Amino acid sequence: MFTGCVEFDLLLPPDSRSLKAKRSYVRPIVASLRKYEVAVAEVGDQEVHGRTTIGVAAVAGDHRHVREILDACEHHVAGRPEVELLSARRRVFGPADE
Repeated sequence: MFTGCVEFDLLLPPDSRSLKAKRSYVRPIVASLRKYEVAVAEVGDQEVHGRTTIGVAAVAGDHRHVREILDACEHHVAGRPEVELLSARRRVFGPADE
């Protein structure tokens, strides 16, 4: 079994000056990532206006499949015109990792 996770550091549009406006950008991204059958949540910068960190986790039987899932999620987030992807930090763990 292999598990992988990625954290997306996102810059939100200037009009996300309130937490309500911020949620209006974050919720659709989180919902759209669930189509990849991953666990996804806002995991950082929750009280910061204009920024957010979204975490994604995937589990699969082989390393390549985990990478493909995380690649698809990163491509999806990078293609969202309303946000700017500042960074993506990724880790994959396998049976040999303790």
